[in-house]
Amino acid sequence: MGQPCHVSQLGKGIVDLFDPQPGETVLDLGCGMGDLAHEMAMRGAKVIGMDLSPWMIEAARAKYPDISFLMGDGEQFVLDEPVDAIFSNAALHWMKRAEKVVACVWNALKPGGRFVAEFGGQGNVAAVIGAIGRVLEWDYGIDASVRNPWYFSSIGQYSTLLEKQGFRVTFAARFDRPTPMKDGENGLRLWLDGFADAFFEGFSPAEREVAVRKTEAEARDELYRDGVWHVDYRRLRVAAVKPLPKDG
Repeated sequence: MGQPCHVSQLGKGIVDLFDPQPGETVLDLGCGMGDLAHEMAMRGAKVIGMDLSPWMIEAARAKYPDISFLMGDGEQFVLDEPVDAIFSNAALHWMKRAEKVVACVWNALKPGGRFVAEFGGQGNVAAVIGAIGRVLEWDYGIDASVRNPWYFSSIGQYSTLLEKQGFRVTFAARFDRPTPMKDGENGLRLWLDGFADAFFEGFSPAEREVAVRKTEAEARDELYRDGVWHVDYRRLRVAAVKPLPKDG
């Protein structure tokens, strides 16, 4: 889990939806290098950042020493004390056991606490995955689906998980956000380097280079225009509340 800086920039809108309040304790689940945790702290919240990546936690601690950052697995974490709210951006699609994540979030929230997240939804990067899949199947006899590291949920699937756990879902939306990559001609390969290593596991550097070039060729008609690669992001935003216990 976690995200590089450009992903944090795209996540600023979800911080506004989350609306961190002064004095409340917030867990940033999959905090990456801490940029959004810092933004929430600047709004007065007491923020705890959590990520599974040691190097991201190290970077976050170096950048924002006044914020508490912890290593933790979103599928099996326990907090010492429950928090008022849990926030997550661009991380939940890396956690394939979503029901485990939802249970951990529930247990980490105080009654009345809220959960707000944005992550890859159903159909996210479908054109990229399709191009990779065709190259791996045609040239290497590999079924790309068994190497896919992501969980991209529909609104109905994720809302059902939340409601089954006991949450009251207050908002859910899926939207397209085609995102231009920097670095011109190299934009897609840099994206693949940053996010799609699992598909090319076991490839030699030379084999990987050939596979990436073929993936670029497969995806070009759909994703490359005006000298820029546009990755076909489709995002899911959800907000839910852990109800207060019923009186009596």
